[in-house]
Amino acid sequence: MDFKKITNWRYSTKEFDPEKKLSDEQFEQVKTLLRMSPSSTNIQPWHFIIASTQEGKKRMAKGTQGFFSFNAPKVLDASHVILFCSRIDADDEYMHHLLDKEDEDGRYAKPEFKEQMHGARQIFANIHRFDLKDLSHWMDKQVYLNMGSLLLGVAALGIDSVPMEGIDIKTIDQEFGLREKGYSAVGIVSLGFRKETDFNASLPKSRLSEEDIFTIL
Repeated sequence: MDFKKITNWRYSTKEFDPEKKLSDEQFEQVKTLLRMSPSSTNIQPWHFIIASTQEGKKRMAKGTQGFFSFNAPKVLDASHVILFCSRIDADDEYMHHLLDKEDEDGRYAKPEFKEQMHGARQIFANIHRFDLKDLSHWMDKQVYLNMGSLLLGVAALGIDSVPMEGIDIKTIDQEFGLREKGYSAVGIVSLGFRKETDFNASLPKSRLSEEDIFTIL
């Protein structure tokens, strides 16, 4: 796999071809990328709302009204639109839910290993809850890890994408009742296939030089 070629092919798509859709097989691979993303202590503090129908995308586009209207076509013309949501808190019920799922999946050969994992995850969560007082931001960071993994993964599949923070978080949260469910929106990623008229597809990449960003020891 040529990552130089893939990363140069990938760009933030500004115009999607509304006639081109992801295949069922591609959609299954997208879901795998979302599920299998790494996260600190395997906390997986995410939920994804995925719209592929026009009705679903219109609901998603409610978050691109007003000031964010420039992002509306990227939602409405895409094949699939993913709303990335982050947990607001990681309470005991959720922590035990994670632990039981890991146990069910065979990660613990002995009961004490399960308890050790639970204790370690609580330690890290409590560092962010009490010492750094940034628990929700810490969980947001894990969601962004997932988003980055998705962007590279779909590029390897030949699927175009664009990540968007330019959305009305409060409107989106209200539209999908996220806060009542213990979540809040972080951003949107639209997936599909570029339109031939997309100006951004032909622009050269611009990245800082190796000398600017690498210190090799």
